[in-house]
Amino acid sequence: MIVDMPRTSTAAIAKKLVDLRDSGGAVALGRVLTLVVPTDDEHAETAIEAANDASREHPCRIVVLAAADERGTSRLDGQIRVGGDAGASEVIVLRSYGPLTGHGAAMVIPLLLPDAPVVAWWPGEAPAHPASDPIGAMAQRRITDAAGCADPVDTLHRLAGRHVPGDTDFAWSRLTLWRGLLAAALDQVPADRVTSATVTGASDSPSTELLAAWLALTLRCPVTRVSGPTGGGIVGVRLERPGGAVELARPDGKVATLTQPGQPERRLALPRRSNRDCLAEELRRLDPDDIYGEVITAGLAALDAGSEGHLEMAEARSSGRGPDVAEQLRHGAELDAAAHARAAAIAAADPPPEKPTVGEDAS
Repeated sequence: MIVDMPRTSTAAIAKKLVDLRDSGGAVALGRVLTLVVPTDDEHAETAIEAANDASREHPCRIVVLAAADERGTSRLDGQIRVGGDAGASEVIVLRSYGPLTGHGAAMVIPLLLPDAPVVAWWPGEAPAHPASDPIGAMAQRRITDAAGCADPVDTLHRLAGRHVPGDTDFAWSRLTLWRGLLAAALDQVPADRVTSATVTGASDSPSTELLAAWLALTLRCPVTRVSGPTGGGIVGVRLERPGGAVELARPDGKVATLTQPGQPERRLALPRRSNRDCLAEELRRLDPDDIYGEVITAGLAALDAGSEGHLEMAEARSSGRGPDVAEQLRHGAELDAAAHARAAAIAAADPPPEKPTVGEDAS
């Protein structure tokens, strides 16, 4: 159910929520937190969709501050979504006009759930200092998305200089699967020390930057950052060890190939994570992410201090220090074709049992 409230006030919206709850249209007792989403009117629906999907795992009250036209007189248009239009949450959309667009925190306060944590998520441009932002100051967790900013890598380094416990970024959430696969690969024999690492990804990918910083901090080895064309994500990681290199390559952005010494190559599904998945992961914990804090502060500094440099992909490939993406794509297609051929051969050698005829005992 969607209730539109043009030219309204936060007091009227709060009263309407009580009326909806009393009439049985919404139950607020099961909400575990308040998610505040400052954005603009153009991108509000995309943010609401991701928050709705994440709320099925974390029931919450979602307050979306959709700043509209900053010119003209102050006006507030409200909208309440409950039931099937709000996932497992209740969504309050506040579209502000005129000077009112600069007072988001004042509009949010009357709509916060009592005695419930507050999480702020900026799906677009991040504030210069999230913890000092009026909305960030009232939140236990502050989630930004450097990839959604005009200059993602520069934004990441700016956030590093002003990091406060409780801050996090989707660039880190998108690394969860990469970090798990690389850690699992290094846990296997031979347990050689990593002597150097190469991380390849788009030049404007903050996740690639954080992955290189994480490796520089945890492995304490030289890391080479290879930059590819803009607009993509992480392409691959290669860890050099005396017993043989460990390489995780994902040239197509969907399926990765894991190569380890003494083991057959493996093909792994490794698609880029959606905002819904990243948001759901971040809402699972309301305490500070200490590992992220170390990586974005000390890790980026360690990367700059101990790095073997930033190379362009063509330069790295010619010197043998970077991947040949075209060759990786061809090799991945060969592995997939061989796997399909083996599956077809197994199916042909072991046909399914025939269905029993009518009247025959099917037991």
